[in-house]
Amino acid sequence: MGSPTPQEVSDELRRVAERWQQLPLGHALSRLGLVRDLVQDLADRVASSRGRPPVPVPDLGPAVVLDQLAVMVWDASAAGVGADLQERLATLRRAL
Repeated sequence: MGSPTPQEVSDELRRVAERWQQLPLGHALSRLGLVRDLVQDLADRVASSRGRPPVPVPDLGPAVVLDQLAVMVWDASAAGVGADLQERLATLRRAL
């Protein structure tokens, strides 16, 4: 079974991850909220699509947030709520 995530979204997620890895820690910490906001929004969308209440995504810090983003991109794609993911990831990358 293949990934539900479109290739162009996977490519943009890879670009975000590459950019994140290049950031000095202080800069990453100042941008952590931007990534977490997207992660939480995707989690909320997925929960809503499944008729579930939103649940806060735990803050595990800058070393883990990109893993959380990757999981939520996959989940959003699988749930069919990721139509704007490529654009949102590109916007995030530019803000980093």
